[in-house]
Amino acid sequence: MNPRAFDRLLKQAVFLPVLLLLLLAAVLLTEVRATFDATKFEQQSDRNISDLEGALKLIIDQETGLRGYQITEDPSFLDPYNRAKPAITAAFERLKNDFAEQQSQEEELAAARRAYLEWTQYAENEQALVQRQGQYRALSLNAEGKQRMDDIRERFAQLIQHAARLRDERSAAVRDQVRRIVETTIVLTVLLGILIGMLSRRLLHRVSDSYVATLKAAESRSEELYNSQQSYYTTLQSIGDAVIVCDGDGRVTFMNRVAQDLCGVNQVEADGKALAQVFNIVNETTRAVVENPVDKVRRLNRVVGLANHTVLLRPDGTEINIDDSGAPIRDQHGELTGVVLVFRDITQSRKTAQALLASEKLAVAGRLSATIAHEIHNPLDSVANLLYLLGNHPSAEDAQRYISLATQELRRVTETSRTMLSLYREPKAPILLDLKDLLESVLVLLDRKMQDSGVHVTRDMPDEVRVEGFPAELRQVFTNLLTNAIEAAGRDGSISVALRAQDGDAGAIVEVSDNGPGIPDEVRMKIFAPFFTTKGEQGTGLGLWISRGIINKHSGSIEAISRTEAEKHGTTMRVTLPAKAASLLTETAR
Repeated sequence: MNPRAFDRLLKQAVFLPVLLLLLLAAVLLTEVRATFDATKFEQQSDRNISDLEGALKLIIDQETGLRGYQITEDPSFLDPYNRAKPAITAAFERLKNDFAEQQSQEEELAAARRAYLEWTQYAENEQALVQRQGQYRALSLNAEGKQRMDDIRERFAQLIQHAARLRDERSAAVRDQVRRIVETTIVLTVLLGILIGMLSRRLLHRVSDSYVATLKAAESRSEELYNSQQSYYTTLQSIGDAVIVCDGDGRVTFMNRVAQDLCGVNQVEADGKALAQVFNIVNETTRAVVENPVDKVRRLNRVVGLANHTVLLRPDGTEINIDDSGAPIRDQHGELTGVVLVFRDITQSRKTAQALLASEKLAVAGRLSATIAHEIHNPLDSVANLLYLLGNHPSAEDAQRYISLATQELRRVTETSRTMLSLYREPKAPILLDLKDLLESVLVLLDRKMQDSGVHVTRDMPDEVRVEGFPAELRQVFTNLLTNAIEAAGRDGSISVALRAQDGDAGAIVEVSDNGPGIPDEVRMKIFAPFFTTKGEQGTGLGLWISRGIINKHSGSIEAISRTEAEKHGTTMRVTLPAKAASLLTETAR
């Protein structure tokens, strides 16, 4: 039996008797409620009799007070008469509400109330008569008052008699109801006891059988789980990346062989230790301790990665450049129960990336070599011609002009050579540089290429936009972008270079645009991938990939915006650079 069926059986064994008992309780509650209602009616009858007797007593008190006033003419004898009025009115109102569903008693009560009101009218007249004519005349009318009062007494007696009879009936109903409750309770208790016993016996047999079956299934699953766990450990031991598993408190519970080799400890030494004692990582340049990945996962509650330039310090003093990620391990309720850390040795891959970067720099220099040759050769030819003219003994005025022209040509050669050398001269720390000057220097290098292709360039650059960075690397980026734009624009095409500062001195945006055919979407998604090129054997496929790496290093971004429509086409490469990139601080000590 599966766990759900077993759980359902247990619930039946527990809840079915409870349900039957609740049914019994509901029946008894209904009977008790009926008894309570009958008792309430009985109490109502007692209250009605009490109200009738009390009202009659107050009316008799009023008659007595009226008699005393008639005899003595003393107004104080009317105090009981006046005090009784509100109480009698209230009693009549209560009785009217109680008799609302009893038509005969309601009519008798109304008749008694009318008789009382007629008597009070008589009493008011008697009081007025005493005040005008004295007691002799008032006493002569007492026979009428006695007759009215006798009528009231008779009506109240009938009402009391009816209320008493109704009370007796209701008392008998209460006794009958109590007897029914007792009889019902006994019968239902016996029946439910028998039923619960039979059901419980049947269900408990099924529970016992299910428990045995479940126990056997659990033993089978336990064996399967053990085999699965062994397979899991074998898999983790076999993969090429290092894997460390920690519990919820950040203590190591598992390390595969690659992790043991890289960290320089074995499983026995690491078991139960805090991750920081086994996995000691610092920043490569600042030597500051890097936040423990387990602590970071627990703090952010998501998958995290290490910062760039992180090294692992091994117990023997050696260092390994690593890249890693940490991921939370959750239970079925989504609660974090541990963290798995996966990392790898990237020392060799970093060396390869640096070699690719140097190779691309050489490739840029190679692509510019013909342009540089023209830029240097032409001014030198001009200087040679001017020197020849100077050797023919010109006039002083012509000589001065020849010397000035030669100086200008030599300055042009110097500027070109200085720009070329800047591709390789890299400062050890980021410096504050003017992007306009940097872009102009790149345009100088590419001027001959643009002239040979007939490409027209448009500049939209303010006087000064400054950011911090490595000028040679940024010059390499813009050389790549401008070279691509010139080639995309083609013969007699046009390109534009736009530079603008971001709001609040937040940095700068550089846009290099061309009016070429544009880049299709399926190609545009791949242009930043390494070794992807559309130039065939003429391209390395590294230019944009390395350019993006340089811009990312400067905490900036680079994106391609392209259109391929017949009416409007072209590509814009947009580079965004912050005024000061925090990530460059790690490069300062290099």
